[in-house]
Amino acid sequence: MARKRFKIDIERSPVVVFWDGGMESDERMTNIGRASRILLSILLSALGAYGPRVSWAGERPNLLLITIDTLRADRLGCYGADSPATPRIDELARRGRLFSRAFANASTTLASHADILLGLTPNAHGVHENLNFVVSGELLTLAEYLKSSGYATGAFVGAYPLDSRFGLSQGFDTYDDHYDRNHRENYAALERRAEDVVGPALEWLKGRRSPWFLWVHCWDPHIPYDPPEPFRTRYKGHPYEGEVAYVDAALGKVFDHLKENGLGDSTLVVLTGDHGESLGQHGEKTHGFFAYNSTLRVPLIFAGPGLAPGLATDYVSHVDIFPTICDLLGVAKPRSLQGLSLLPSLEGRALPERPIYFESLYPYYSRGWAPLKGLIFGKAKFIESPVPELYDLERDFDELENLAGLRKTDELKSRLAGLIGAQTPSRRVDAAERGDRETRERLASLGYVSNSHVSRKKTFGVQDDVKTLLPYLNKADRGWQLYLEGRTEAAVALLRQVIAERAMIDQAYKNLADIYRDQGRVVEAVSVLERGLAALPSSYDLFVEYTKALIAARRYGQVISAFESARLMETEFDPGVWNNLGAAYAGAGRFEEAIKAYEMALALDARLPEANNNLANACLSLGLKTGDDALLAKCLEFYKRAIALDPGYPAPYHGLGHAYSEQGNLGGAIACWEQALEADPDFDPALFDLAAAYLDLGEKAKAFERLDGFARRNASRLSPREKTELDALLQRSRR
Repeated sequence: MARKRFKIDIERSPVVVFWDGGMESDERMTNIGRASRILLSILLSALGAYGPRVSWAGERPNLLLITIDTLRADRLGCYGADSPATPRIDELARRGRLFSRAFANASTTLASHADILLGLTPNAHGVHENLNFVVSGELLTLAEYLKSSGYATGAFVGAYPLDSRFGLSQGFDTYDDHYDRNHRENYAALERRAEDVVGPALEWLKGRRSPWFLWVHCWDPHIPYDPPEPFRTRYKGHPYEGEVAYVDAALGKVFDHLKENGLGDSTLVVLTGDHGESLGQHGEKTHGFFAYNSTLRVPLIFAGPGLAPGLATDYVSHVDIFPTICDLLGVAKPRSLQGLSLLPSLEGRALPERPIYFESLYPYYSRGWAPLKGLIFGKAKFIESPVPELYDLERDFDELENLAGLRKTDELKSRLAGLIGAQTPSRRVDAAERGDRETRERLASLGYVSNSHVSRKKTFGVQDDVKTLLPYLNKADRGWQLYLEGRTEAAVALLRQVIAERAMIDQAYKNLADIYRDQGRVVEAVSVLERGLAALPSSYDLFVEYTKALIAARRYGQVISAFESARLMETEFDPGVWNNLGAAYAGAGRFEEAIKAYEMALALDARLPEANNNLANACLSLGLKTGDDALLAKCLEFYKRAIALDPGYPAPYHGLGHAYSEQGNLGGAIACWEQALEADPDFDPALFDLAAAYLDLGEKAKAFERLDGFARRNASRLSPREKTELDALLQRSRR
């Protein structure tokens, strides 16, 4: 198919923008619009662009961007750390420019990476935390911009918060987010180790012609801290440091590849963290709540030929990376960027002083706590919250002495408001608009699209301040730990105390409900979660837990009613909650509606093993009920997909065995049930089906072996009726 080609020369930067003339009209216009936005951005930037002072010989340089999740700068040797050992990153810093005072503009993964790859603050791009926002297709990413300048683009990411469905894949020829799905884990917790990111990234580089842009993201230092050997043993008692050391070693393979393939002299390397980790400072265990330097300060290193090594002490931030890269690669900067090129500093010259915006809004969006925003200006740091904070970073970088009570903060508060206003476009970008056209049409066909979302609180007091509420969240975590230690009564008492004293702590309701569910007290679990939702109607986590508890209680009608009346935007675009809705419909015997719900879940994320298995179950049930052979064929397809996605998941083997049994393929059924038990020896449904099949075939010894093992493991927890039935089966297998 012929392609229409636009070419425009901008200084030394040829830019090519393509659109395919053969697409449907509305899709064509969408792509023309995207091409036009890129082209217009380039044209506008050229009008006021100044030429970079760093020059490159020969071809346009390559770009390697490395982001390490949850990385504290002070845990790297090049930033003064004695431990852990980070020799490969330290070597990069020795031959590059290290910024000692670099800050994230946000405290969560997706928002920070949006800052980096868009060159905009959250005020402009609208992404304020993980999972509940999507980068708008209207915005120009670094990958799109460099692709329009002839770069091949590849990204390899380590965890679900950067999944392609959240929008940062825009402009990448390859966007590798292929971490394994696992039925035992919440999909939002999916991750893969650094070496499993680096391996595919190096495969992508093999034989690739310049220029290219490669983004490598390593998740490992994020909680839970679980470094592989030998780092687990080497850093025993300090697993976070072990994770950092492990990532350093894994990235060494990338640096070696550049050197061994002669790419070191033609590649600009930029390394940073998305945010830090509190590790208990200020009472914060991890990150995402406060905005102290323990979580906002990040490493930032630029290295490449033509860049003089050294230390830069300027105060800089993530949004400065995009414009700096443009100058260093010799491409004009889009005028939309809100950061400042660091080229003067890289050349040893001072940067102009300007305010740096930051925020930490995860508690606001997920829990309804007071928002936390602030700015750094003139080595002063102002944090706006119901209990305002002011720190002198020159003499108190660890923020131990709050000066807000000693100095007037009105001017800083006004400056912050002005900064937010200047960074916020007149037409706000809706990063909460989660679906593309196909998704929204599918939702509309099911009758679930709603523009009515829960309203958020506008005014806040000291009781809503993160500093007031986080200690109670820590108590809720302690309650769960007590339960894991076997101190159930103490755990329940502490969680009830937290709820009585602070109704805004969602984790207290969740942990208490989980304890009740573990104990089989499902009705009490439902009651606790209902109380939590009454106090926190905007808590999506509580809503999901509530639907799970209702399903466990077999109150399927209530699940369906709760979903239909929900006013949380996430319910429309979360594959997990659609999977739960499908389970409720299936439990109620409404298999056609269950199939639609499962299909919606898979439209949002086709790689969920549970949704594939559950869709297969619903198709099998409805196919048997109606005699529809097409549904029976469909169930086979989705059972096999679930197995391919997660070979350690026993349920789809079990279901596939039933499907084969219905077709008269008893041998195939037995093989599947055996595989289910290989995946999980305690998966009792497959064990009983297998024993029954062996009895039908007259292979009593095999049946007895399976049943006897089950009896030994479970004798103490069987009801009298179950024990009687088991004894009867054992008798049959002995005859």
